[in-house]
Amino acid sequence: MQRHEQIAEARKLLAHLENRTTDLADTIYRNPVTDYTCPTQAERERALFFRAGAINIGLSALLPNPGDWMTHDYSGVPILVVRRPDGELGAFLNACRHRGARVAEGRGSGERDFRCPYHGWCYGLDGTLIARPDESSFVAAERTAHGLRPLPVAEKYGMIWVATSPAGRLEIDTLLSGLGDDLAALGLDNYHHYETRVLRRRMNWKLAIDTFGETYHLQHLHPDTVDPLFFSNRATFKAFGPNHRMLGARRTIDELRSLPENEWDVFDKTVVICVLFPNTVFTYQRDHVETWHMFPGATPDDTVMYVSLYIPGPVTSPKAKEHWDKNFDLLMATVENEDFPTCEGMQRGFYSGAQDSIVFGRNEPALQHFHRNITAALAQAERAAAE
Repeated sequence: MQRHEQIAEARKLLAHLENRTTDLADTIYRNPVTDYTCPTQAERERALFFRAGAINIGLSALLPNPGDWMTHDYSGVPILVVRRPDGELGAFLNACRHRGARVAEGRGSGERDFRCPYHGWCYGLDGTLIARPDESSFVAAERTAHGLRPLPVAEKYGMIWVATSPAGRLEIDTLLSGLGDDLAALGLDNYHHYETRVLRRRMNWKLAIDTFGETYHLQHLHPDTVDPLFFSNRATFKAFGPNHRMLGARRTIDELRSLPENEWDVFDKTVVICVLFPNTVFTYQRDHVETWHMFPGATPDDTVMYVSLYIPGPVTSPKAKEHWDKNFDLLMATVENEDFPTCEGMQRGFYSGAQDSIVFGRNEPALQHFHRNITAALAQAERAAAE
């Protein structure tokens, strides 16, 4: 967010506190329960968003140095992302071109090549096939045609995106629809990756997104954890194409009233929550960044997600490590003990026949926006398939 927009959003939040209001949608929105339970829709979402779309991987800090690499399998597509010697990123399908074995597992650094564990075919960081045992047996299979299959990859605003299909396209500013200016102002290139944790829960992947889509629940679900820090049911909302941004107000935001606007530290008094459509939640809080990446599991009521913590500088002391460990542990305890068990109960309830739809109120514009865009994207894909 540029400085002038930070000030404008802070003014809105202060007005909401004074008037006991929040940003509102035009009306309520009823979202069908089948959006969370229907196997057919779940498969359509996997096909459209995760096997033929563009996914955000996280911040560039995941792969800061040449030779750094990581695998990514959450979309259902085996992906290998590499920082090449020239500093640029490469992304490939993690499958040897001989017999399809995976050439890498997990993540690492300082790599010079990737060697298939099955027959020893060796690939460079640029994906080229550089060596293979018994070369004479494969003369008819030219090396140049048997490198790792590349995937489109892009790095911008300190973040990484990968297309999950070799035929995919990545136009980041088009994907962000104006949200790039917000990301650019945060200086994400300078952050350091601290830790990533993986969670699996018995709920639909969109329910995990919904958790971050409103502040209405804070006083009720988080009376002892989040509510003492943030005002409940007070937030701003702005759409950027299918993406959106919310600002929540910290309990300390009233301190701004006694200061001239040119001295306002807006980020110190707020939390910025963005959804990068379709499945990434980006949270900017004071001195750190959290990214949440939600992926559907094998059934509509199965989700795998990974959450990463990024910090402004490397950890250089035990005290700093203790600080960030406590920060991450508190975050995880809140979602693991409060948010996600509630969502799992909701998921079970969806199968009970208690309701055909759930209601998003006018005070939940981000949820309305997210689900309207899921519905619109699926409808558009269906129309395109029929043509």
